[in-house]
Amino acid sequence: MEKIAPADHPIHPLIAQRWSPRAFSSTAVPRDVLAQVLEAARWAASCYNDQPWMFVVARQDQPDFYQKVLECLVPFNQAWAKSAPVLMIGLAQKTFKHNGKPNDWHEYDLGQAVANLCVQATALGLQVHQMAGFDPAAVVSTLAVPETVTPKVMIALGYPGDPAQLPEDLREKELAARSRYPLTSFVYGPTWGSPADFLT
Repeated sequence: MEKIAPADHPIHPLIAQRWSPRAFSSTAVPRDVLAQVLEAARWAASCYNDQPWMFVVARQDQPDFYQKVLECLVPFNQAWAKSAPVLMIGLAQKTFKHNGKPNDWHEYDLGQAVANLCVQATALGLQVHQMAGFDPAAVVSTLAVPETVTPKVMIALGYPGDPAQLPEDLREKELAARSRYPLTSFVYGPTWGSPADFLT
């Protein structure tokens, strides 16, 4: 199922195609394809080229590990994410590798890596749903995550599924039209809160 973004200005097709569905096919993601997705994350920009991101990857063909990772999600997300053949946890190191000082941009850089991952996944016919609805403490406990690393996002990844497999409330969200705030609401010029002149 496609839901192309109704963009007001031309954007790259991969960006227009990317969205966050909850219906996943049970089809396994081949290992080389999974590696391609993470290779895209690897080449994201980062402060001092520190590359603070880390990803824990659980596949359905690793049932015990997959279940442990799944249980880190809140129950609402577990209910639909359990159909995704791959679950990931995105984490970031809070200190710079080169000097051990606090890296105030570690979360931003992880976000850039995940954005790259999403675009690459879309190019490969996969879909991604990023989730804030998980228990970071459970991740830390389950994976023995060191104090210098923080879990920030969980990700469901796989091939598109049939929205009919979802409960009615989620199916309605799956089929609903996409929308975004207009550029004029967040792109400013010299006066804070006033749209940049090239938009008006």
